[in-house]
Parts: sequence; structure tokens; C-alpha cells
Amino acid sequence: MVIDDPPTSRAATLTLVGGELAFDFANTSSGRGWPTFMEHLRAPADVADWARHARVLPPEDAHWLRAEASQDSGLGEALLRAALALREDIFNIGEQLGAGRPPPETAIDDLRAVHAQCLAKARLAPFESRFVWNWRTRADPIEAVLGPISLSAMTILMQADLTRVKQCRGEKCGWLFLDTTKNKSRRWCEMEVCGNRAKQKRRARKSRDE
Repeated sequence: MVIDDPPTSRAATLTLVGGELAFDFANTSSGRGWPTFMEHLRAPADVADWARHARVLPPEDAHWLRAEASQDSGLGEALLRAALALREDIFNIGEQLGAGRPPPETAIDDLRAVHAQCLAKARLAPFESRFVWNWRTRADPIEAVLGPISLSAMTILMQADLTRVKQCRGEKCGWLFLDTTKNKSRRWCEMEVCGNRAKQKRRARKSRDE
């Protein structure tokens, strides 16, 4: 029996439609709860590739992390484990907020702990006309990846209008996004994808009923 190879991870090419870094990170899996579920962070290299794609890390740092994680299995395993744990906390928080429910306290506590751990390794660096948090990838690689993501998630919780946190209504999707439309009318992660699928489904149903 021939076993097909798993599809190549799309971590480096996923559409970034979350409106916030934390939600783009939560969207690194697709079709949760469906047979079509796809995990895009299957290896440490996928985390490094996504970090470059989402501009969490500059290309040279992402390349270094990819190579280092492949050579140091301990680092690679720790990076992937920590990334997936943070992603699940962010997704659980966003999913509940999108449904108009309070987020899980355990996920909030986990997020706070990761954020504090990452800030302990950060430094304030000048950037244009202000200061920003900055991490040194080669000294603290895990915090350099997770720091900006956890900071984004904390900023959403502390500064955003949480009624604008939405979960895509597309079938077999479930991606999260921050709705920035004036009247909070956005329903889909991408109108061109999930929105069109829903439209085609309505047309097919209407044709059957005629």
C-alpha cells in the first residue's frame, strides 16, 4: 500500500486577514472540528517560516532560527510546543469573544504568563519617533517569536473594542479577525473565499427550491 505524503505546510503563504498579528497566528490551522482540518505548524521550521511571512522576524533571523531548530532538537521541540500552546490560548479567547461570551480564565492566565515571560527578555528600543519592545532572536529565540504575538493579543484585550472580534462564518473555516468596518458588518475572513462559497451555496439551494 502506498502512503501519500502529507501536504506541504502553508505556513509561509497563509493569507494574513486577521487584522491583528495574534489573530493571524491563531489562523495557522484551518477547518477546526472538520474532517478537512489542516495544521500548518507541524514542525519548528513551519514556525520560523510563518514568523518570517508575518514579519515577526526579519528574513535573516528566521533563516537562522530555521537552521538552529533543525540542528538543536531541544530548541525545536520547545519552540513548537510553546507556539502551539500560545496559539490555542489565543484561539480559545478569540472564539469565545467572537460568540459574545467571556474568554476562558485559564487561557487569559496562560497568555498573561507568556507575555510576562517574553517581556522579561525584551528591551525597549527606539523606532522612528517612539520606543518599541525588541527581542534578540539569537539570544532568546522562543521569546523573539512569541513576544510580538503575545503583545498583540494583550493589546487586543486591553485596547480594542472586543465586540469587533469575529469568527468567520464560512463553513469549515473558523478563522478569527478584528472587524474594522464602520458598522461592524464583516462576516467572512475573505469575501473572495468564504463569502463567495456561501453565495454559491445559497444560489444552489435556491435553484433546487425552484
